[in-house]
Amino acid sequence: MSETFGQALRRLRGARSIRDVAQLASCGKSYVSDLELGKRRPTPDIARALDDVLDAGGELAALAEQRPGADPLDQADGLQRGLAEEFATSALTGEGLAEVEYTVARHGRATRYRAEAELLPELLADFTDLRLRLTGRQSPPTRKRLLIAVAQMSGLMALTLLKVGDARSRAWWRTGRSAAAAAEDRATLSWIYAQEAYQLFYSRDIHGAVELACRAQQLAGGLPCVGPALAAPLEARAAALLARPDAAADALHRAEHGLERLPETARTASAFGYSESQLRFHSGNAWTHLGVVERAREEHARALELYPAADHMGRALIDLDLAMCLAIEGDAAGAARRATTTVVGLPPSHRSALIIYRAADVAARVPEARAVSEVRVLREILALPPGK
Repeated sequence: MSETFGQALRRLRGARSIRDVAQLASCGKSYVSDLELGKRRPTPDIARALDDVLDAGGELAALAEQRPGADPLDQADGLQRGLAEEFATSALTGEGLAEVEYTVARHGRATRYRAEAELLPELLADFTDLRLRLTGRQSPPTRKRLLIAVAQMSGLMALTLLKVGDARSRAWWRTGRSAAAAAEDRATLSWIYAQEAYQLFYSRDIHGAVELACRAQQLAGGLPCVGPALAAPLEARAAALLARPDAAADALHRAEHGLERLPETARTASAFGYSESQLRFHSGNAWTHLGVVERAREEHARALELYPAADHMGRALIDLDLAMCLAIEGDAAGAARRATTTVVGLPPSHRSALIIYRAADVAARVPEARAVSEVRVLREILALPPGK
């Protein structure tokens, strides 16, 4: 039969008095005595303190996770948490740091094809481990790379919450900016500002979106990084909404240049990359807002050729823009049919707040006097509870 916490404590204490051990662990003598007799359970902090003063090598901390009579699966969870904390607070090796950065990059790629509700729990779990990494003693170069990883994960948290329509995303942008600034990494800070500009854009703070998009480009300076490539087309879309065609065209020109300057490794299907498929969609969206529907259709047709079938959100947003083109031309029924088909054709888990927001824009484009049956069906679909 394996030892209990109290039995192991008594064995490890050896010839030392209970009073001496209690003083070293900064707890009461009677508390240590009760632990040995099995009258009390140790807190995680006390277990770690006793483990340290008795040089138990993690034995006491592991035993503290166990609960007599507890479900074995619950005990397994407790053991796993303890081990994860032990590894996370130790000094990082080169392989360990590479694993952290791979995990962040993997989540960035997953944003292009996984539903937000599925991604969020995994983001939280890995972010918890990353936070523990920061509490350990790391060399300055290692800490800088960890801070960049924190900034990127904060951006992913914000993007995920944004897509599900949760306003707590705003707090995560602040955390991401703080981490990127602490790392003194302009490329990451530029990326954070560019992504945050999209939050303001979809919140209808168009002037604020332009300001952050310009900030992203300014921070990057001459760096060939994702931030300016992502920010310039957002600036173009915002200028289009503000009916500034010359400003929109200028921003799209800068967007083309920004994409050309990106290294091939950054032209990826990831939240941390930017690709021609995205630029074609963003350009098409700008022309849609300007009412230049033929140019918009050309850009969107190219985008649909480039977007993979697994990118449900990207393809759906393009289809909704094409529905908006029909609405601009006065084809209310056609616009509503296309928008309805787009929303209904998505798996329920991918019908995010952002998709509903864009479909509602299509419905709003049709005056009440033109509310044909197809438009009424679209509005009924948009009124359904999330996930239906």
